[in-house]
Amino acid sequence: MKRQFFQSKYILAAAVVAGGLFFHACSKSFLEREPQGSLTPASVSTKAGIGELLIGAYAALDGQQEAQAAIGGGGPWEAAPSNWIYGSVAAGDAHKGSDATDQPPISLIATGQFDASNGFFNTKWKVLFDGVVRVNVILSLLPDVKDMTDAEKTQVQAEGRFLRGHYYFELKKMFNKVPWVDETHLDDYKQPNNVDIWPKIEEDFKYAYDNLPNTQSQIGRANKWAAAAYLAKTYVYEKKWTDAKPLFTTIIAQGVTSKGERYKLTDRFEDNFDAATKNNTESVFAIQMSANNGSGLIANGNQGEMLNFPYNSPFGCCGFYQPTQDLVNSYRTDANGLPYLDDYNTQAVKSDMKILSTAPFTPDAGNLDPRLDWTVGRRGIPFLDWGNHPGRSWVRDQDYAGPYAPKKNVYWQYNQDKYKDPNSWAPGSAINLVLIRYSDVLLLAAETEAELGNLDAAQGYVNDVRTRAANPKTAVYKYLNDAAPMGGFSTTPAANYVVANYPAGRFAAQGKDYALKAIRFERKLELAMEGQRYFDIVRWGTANAELTKFYAYESKITSDLGGAKFVTPRNEYYPIPQRQIDLSLKGGVKTLEQNTGY
Repeated sequence: MKRQFFQSKYILAAAVVAGGLFFHACSKSFLEREPQGSLTPASVSTKAGIGELLIGAYAALDGQQEAQAAIGGGGPWEAAPSNWIYGSVAAGDAHKGSDATDQPPISLIATGQFDASNGFFNTKWKVLFDGVVRVNVILSLLPDVKDMTDAEKTQVQAEGRFLRGHYYFELKKMFNKVPWVDETHLDDYKQPNNVDIWPKIEEDFKYAYDNLPNTQSQIGRANKWAAAAYLAKTYVYEKKWTDAKPLFTTIIAQGVTSKGERYKLTDRFEDNFDAATKNNTESVFAIQMSANNGSGLIANGNQGEMLNFPYNSPFGCCGFYQPTQDLVNSYRTDANGLPYLDDYNTQAVKSDMKILSTAPFTPDAGNLDPRLDWTVGRRGIPFLDWGNHPGRSWVRDQDYAGPYAPKKNVYWQYNQDKYKDPNSWAPGSAINLVLIRYSDVLLLAAETEAELGNLDAAQGYVNDVRTRAANPKTAVYKYLNDAAPMGGFSTTPAANYVVANYPAGRFAAQGKDYALKAIRFERKLELAMEGQRYFDIVRWGTANAELTKFYAYESKITSDLGGAKFVTPRNEYYPIPQRQIDLSLKGGVKTLEQNTGY
């Protein structure tokens, strides 16, 4: 069966089968069930059937099916919910990595030379609309279910609309011109994409916020505060600052996790990227990942990141997603522990570029923000408990993509028996994919306050994030014995970590433009390699300037950015996949319009 959005006769079947085939493929908690086979239409018109379909709608979050492929076909990485290609590689957080011959469609995305024929966009489109379809089928069946109370139906509708809001949020920020297809369109799915759907996304998140409970009995289900955060983030994308402000204030004052714990930043930055500490107080909404749970399912682990481990290393594969020198330089701090907001690339961090792993190398001795070494693997610094990163020997083609390795997606050695997914040709892991975490909320709140002229409040939120960065628990420490990295860590920092808060009144004294610059830079540092930056710089209107500067600097270091350019407004959104436009014929006329410039 083809799972393409514009094939109506398969829509209901795809969604019904989803409950039976995919509901167990996503998490270690409530999303995990024994395979039950496909569901019949009769069975889904019951409380139990609706429950399975709802689990199927959650299961689409990771975009993966069981056979090492995205839902509807394509590589798992093409549909990765982290958006590591579309949100980070495209924005200068990272190089594609590997070598020039491997996954060339990513190179086109990395250099701004993509077009509507790039199959990666079609994969992403199909996966997100598969999630939409799953929700729409639930909502269409729900009124006729006889063995559910009104309250139970309301909660299912709220969870479904939360999920649909997420899928459309992703579609909107990537493709802009997106057709709105809801439960009333199952017989008329070829809707036009010439109407702004932000109001519809707002409606879904508002309904979820108003009707979801504070807590949930099962980890992984959305609660009202996850919906509130998504709604507030939607307002930010729309620049509705006066709507966003009271919502952020309420979330920060009252918000709790689905387990009922008050939102707060963890003491340790790395707790957000460790399977042993997932679902913590900073996790607002996360895709639940698992490994070694006895199911034998490949897609349980985070297969969207399967390419993103150091090459020729204990992980085996594949050398993609290498952080850029530009990103690394961003973590340089001055004598006062503050970042260089404008000229960070004149303060370049020392690297082992073109130095053999067998040759001596001493890491940079200057001031650095410790978040660097939980985000980037670099020569001579502990790579979790796998040993000091050896440099060139773990890089597939250093001249092509630089000397660094990703780190936030990597599992630890000491507990890999629990958290490594060994069922595929490349690693998977049980590290959750956190879609919204509390530091993101704080920085969005800071941005909102700054836009409204409340600069002291904005600085307070930024300093909350920087206070955690300055916590000694966030530093990376040297091993007790380099030859036995699992033997523990010393009390000696692995680098010269110096990070501090902005002095009282700094934002107010320097003005709104300075405050926004500092907030935006803090998002770069805090959320690096998390698939957010491209969408941030586009919504800020700074993408052309930022990427033009990045290409000019980074292309002198690596060879993978030839021809790179950002064209406004063309590159502000990805193209509507040509395959979907071709499938949208209605009475011989294409329903879908292409974005500007394609």
